[in-house]
Amino acid sequence: MDQMKKRRLGCVVMAAGSGKRFGGDKLFATFRGVPLYRRTLDIIPADALERVAVVSGEEEILSAGEAMGFFPVRNDQPEEGVSRTIRLGLEALGEVDAALFMVADQPRLRRETVERILAAGEDHPEKIIAPVRADGQQGNPCLFPAAFFPALRSLEGDRGGRRVITAHSEALFTVPASEDELFDTDSREDLKKLEER
Repeated sequence: MDQMKKRRLGCVVMAAGSGKRFGGDKLFATFRGVPLYRRTLDIIPADALERVAVVSGEEEILSAGEAMGFFPVRNDQPEEGVSRTIRLGLEALGEVDAALFMVADQPRLRRETVERILAAGEDHPEKIIAPVRADGQQGNPCLFPAAFFPALRSLEGDRGGRRVITAHSEALFTVPASEDELFDTDSREDLKKLEER
């Protein structure tokens, strides 16, 4: 029996933000003793991915990713916004059929949820896959098929993938996830609230 050709999946870890609202680089803040960036790296299902690109301006984050077999991509101009991180990440992935974009400030996100997003992408290869809370609020990480890479590359400033999803809402397929998992920590107060839950 002929096996269908397995799709090549890539992952971009977006860890280049300046953390202005947080009052410093939040990715080094700890949640239950572990830096936020490390929690993200630890839940990446690398065995399901062709390549993982870690985009950051911080040597510690790049080195940690490289030590795990990931491809380090330096973004020394984070002030240009998330669009630059997206472009650098896509360039580093090379020829892939879809790319998963992960932010690094969701300390309660679980590997199982990331794996469900990738599995949904296998079942619906033409769709953008995103996790969604019970109240309908969409979150990260998001999986984009290669057909949407040109739109992602054309983003400017601090505009991210949400703009592409909004423009192509008919292509969105959602996967349920808990509110805690999709909670991103924009401030020290956010992190404290999450610790207390």
